[in-house]
Amino acid sequence: MSMELDVFVGNTTIIYEEVYQLWLDGYSVNDAVKMRKENGALSECEASDDVLQSDTMDQYRTFQMCERLLYSPSKLANQLLFQIPAHSQTMLIERYYEFDHNFAREVLGKKLSKGTKKELDDISLKTGIALRSCRRQFDNFRRVFKVVEEQRGPLVENVQHHFLLSESLAKDYAAVVFFANSRFETGKRKLQYLSFQDFAFCAGQLISYWTVGAVDNMMEDMDVDLEKEFLHDLKELKVLVNDKDLLDQHKSLVCFQLREKIRVFTEMEANFKNLSRALINIATKLINTKDVRDLFIDLVEKFIEPCRSDKWTVGDIALFLTHYTSSAHTLETFRYQAVWERYMAVIKSCILKMYHD
Repeated sequence: MSMELDVFVGNTTIIYEEVYQLWLDGYSVNDAVKMRKENGALSECEASDDVLQSDTMDQYRTFQMCERLLYSPSKLANQLLFQIPAHSQTMLIERYYEFDHNFAREVLGKKLSKGTKKELDDISLKTGIALRSCRRQFDNFRRVFKVVEEQRGPLVENVQHHFLLSESLAKDYAAVVFFANSRFETGKRKLQYLSFQDFAFCAGQLISYWTVGAVDNMMEDMDVDLEKEFLHDLKELKVLVNDKDLLDQHKSLVCFQLREKIRVFTEMEANFKNLSRALINIATKLINTKDVRDLFIDLVEKFIEPCRSDKWTVGDIALFLTHYTSSAHTLETFRYQAVWERYMAVIKSCILKMYHD
């Protein structure tokens, strides 16, 4: 009895995205097989349990062998061991460096050190993310941080260039690096309502306006460190609250602009001086490292919470901060308009992003 068998031999590495995601999520081979069966893999391919087990193990071995190349993504295109199509390479890299925002929120602002890595067991339990996945994400944070923290040039572009990531993912990594470098306080109870996306947005504002690179794109570490000269100049804004006549003029101008435009006008008029002092005091203390770290808790405690208690809407705050900033133009003795606008552009954006339940 004779048999004919057609055989096709190729060397292209086939990647199953759904299996890759299971591997990234930290599932064991057996768990991955079980989930593939539940998702109908056997009926799709008319395969047996043994074949599915073997296929999953083979895929996992491939991912593990590729992993060392993913540490430095540019090597993936130049290696000869795996013949992986360009679109699959892009997918492998992007998925490997993607991270869960709930996990990122837990480590945001912490030092990316062995000490923090010891906390991953607790973070895994709290977030429900598999420990293997937590370790991968944390190691990725550390790897990116070490590569870009000392580099010259825009932070987002450096992340994209060295790790071949999409712009949106590179921006998220830039936020992680920026927060890790300045060690902003994010763990206090009053800040727990803020998401990673909230903080990432604020990081983007700080990078765009307050870093050395915001004014000089030829400086070293341009997007990692806040500009010390700018932080020092913020002390000059004290005149807006220390000079009683100037404070009264500022209040009158803002009240004139907002009368009958915001629902909480009475509360705003009564609390104007306290709110103004809060914003100015935050600015004048930023020359100190500790006060930089406390920026977000200060914004919540000294501005956002008082407005919440008086039931301001986001629209009320937007109008107030707009006219509060612009009215300084007409104060004849106020000579720090450039510093003022650079400061308030970030403060306004961050407060509006942070003002929610």
